[in-house]
Amino acid sequence: MTRATAPRQSAAPSTSPRTPPPAPVSSFDELPLAPALLTALRAQGVTEPFPIQAATLPATLAGRDVLGRGRTGSGKTLAFGLAMLSRTAGRRAESKRPLALVLVPTRELAGQVAEALTPYAKELGLRIATVVGGTSINRQVDALRRGTEVLVATPGRLADLLDRRACALDKVTVTVLDEADQMTDMGFLPQVTRLMEKVDPNGQRMLFSATLDRNVDKLVRRFLTDPVTHSVDPSAATVTTMDHHVLYVDDTDKRATTTEIAAREGRVIMFVDTKRGADRLPKHLLAQGVRAAALHGGKSQPQRTRTLEQFRTGQASALIATNVAARGIHIDGLDLVVNVDPPTEAKDYLHRGGRTARAGESGTVVTLVTPGQRRDMTRLMRQAKITPDTAKVRPGDADLIRITGARTPTGEPVVITAPAAAPSAGSRPGGGGSAGGGRRRPRRSRPARRPTRAPRA
Repeated sequence: MTRATAPRQSAAPSTSPRTPPPAPVSSFDELPLAPALLTALRAQGVTEPFPIQAATLPATLAGRDVLGRGRTGSGKTLAFGLAMLSRTAGRRAESKRPLALVLVPTRELAGQVAEALTPYAKELGLRIATVVGGTSINRQVDALRRGTEVLVATPGRLADLLDRRACALDKVTVTVLDEADQMTDMGFLPQVTRLMEKVDPNGQRMLFSATLDRNVDKLVRRFLTDPVTHSVDPSAATVTTMDHHVLYVDDTDKRATTTEIAAREGRVIMFVDTKRGADRLPKHLLAQGVRAAALHGGKSQPQRTRTLEQFRTGQASALIATNVAARGIHIDGLDLVVNVDPPTEAKDYLHRGGRTARAGESGTVVTLVTPGQRRDMTRLMRQAKITPDTAKVRPGDADLIRITGARTPTGEPVVITAPAAAPSAGSRPGGGGSAGGGRRRPRRSRPARRPTRAPRA
C-alpha cells in the first residue's frame, strides 16, 4: 500500500504545501494555543519554549508535517505534544479508534511521554492511554474499548492489538514517530511501516529523531509530505553543558575505580555491555555499602518499574544498566553518567550521555578505558565529534575524585527495600513529568509510569 498522493485534508486548516515555514516564536503566548493550555504550561512551571519547540510549533499547529532533528533532552515531547493535543481538542474518540498516535521505541519512553502530556490533555478533556509490552494486554484492550483520544504505544504491542481487532487506526489524523532512529535500530521498521499505512492517509505526520540514517530517511520519504525540517541541537554535536572525560585505568584497577565512583554522594547511571554484568556489579556494590540496582531487558516489567522508582526516589544511588536505559529515561538532576564498558558506536555513546545535561542542565559523562580499548575509544570519540578531557587514574586519585566525586565505600553491606509496584500501564497516566518540557522551575520527581521492551514491545 502506498501513501495517497492527493493533497491531504488535515483535521485543521493547513498551510499550503511548498510554502515557507512559519517563523519561530519566542513565547508560548505568540502561538494559537487554547487558553487552557497556556494555563497548564504556567501551572507546570514552563515559562518559555526550548529552541525545538519555538521552531516547530508554529508549523505543527498550522497542520504541516514536520521533521525534527534534536538531541535527547532537547524538549521534543512538548514540541509535538502541544500541537497534537491542540489539533485533537474538541473531538471525541469512538471505541477502539484513537484520534492521535505517538509511536515510541521503549516502555520507559512511552510512560514518560504519557506522563508529560497528561496535565495538558486533562485541561482539554482528552484521554490518554498507553499500550506497551510486558504488561497486561487485557487492561489495554479495556482502555481502548472505553475510548481514548491519544494513544502512546510501542510498535510491537500495538501491532498485536491490531491483530486482535482491539484497535483500529483509521481515525488517527495526527501521528508522531518519536526517537525514530532507535525504532529502526531495534528492528521495528517493518512494524512501523505497517502501522503508518493504517492511519488516515490525509493526516498530519511528525517525525522526531536524533539522527537521520538511511532507514529513517525511508520513513521520511514515504510518509511525510513537504515536511518543514528543523535541526536543533543535533546529536552529533558536542553538548556545551556536558563535560566529557576519558579515564584510562589498568585492568586490575577497573573494579575498584568503578566502586569508588558508585559510592559518590548523589546518583549515577553506570552502563555495562551485558545483562550478566548488569546483575553482577550491583551485587558487588551492595556488598561494599553502595545502594545499587540493575536495569536490563532481561528483567520483568514490574522489576524494571520498581528499579526505576528506587532510583528516582534515591533508594538506589547507582543504577547499573545496559543500553535499555540509553534512551527514554529522564531523571531530574542526574549529573553523572559513567560508561563502565565503553560503547561500540558513537550513536550509543551520545544516547547514553543524553541521560544527563538534559533540558539545559549541566552534566558529566565519564568513560573508563583499559589499555586494550584505547584505540577503539579514540576512533569512537572522533566519530562523535567530541574531544574529551583525558587522565590516567587509579583508585583514590585526586583527578578521579575531582571529576566524579568518587569516595571510598563504607564496606558495610546494604539491602534495598523494594517499593510498592506502580500502577499498571493502560490506566490513565497521571502527573506532569518533565520529559520534553520547556524551561521550567525545578520540581519534585513524579513516580514512573508503566514503561517498554523491544522488539516485541
